[in-house]
Amino acid sequence: VSGKGLGGRNQHLALYLATKICCKKNITILCAGTDGTDGPTDAAGAVVDYETATKAVEKGIDPNHYLTNCDSYRFFQEVGGHIITGNTGTNVMDIIVAIVQ
Repeated sequence: VSGKGLGGRNQHLALYLATKICCKKNITILCAGTDGTDGPTDAAGAVVDYETATKAVEKGIDPNHYLTNCDSYRFFQEVGGHIITGNTGTNVMDIIVAIVQ
């Protein structure tokens, strides 16, 4: 981990994948912790699609800057996509779902 950002492994993975699926209109990906917490944040994770990185760039936000600083939580605060569930009372592990239409 580098940088002084805020987030967890699921948010970071979702942000990374958002930069890789840009312009692939048929892909949506969810990355979340089943306990409702990802890293030291109130988010369980995030959901991204082909528009996530594009929306960021349109707002003047560079996704790679947030990746480098391990600051995925703040990225999703700005762009949207957080999954906020609160404590679920379970801890089955992480869940990653990719939907390809």
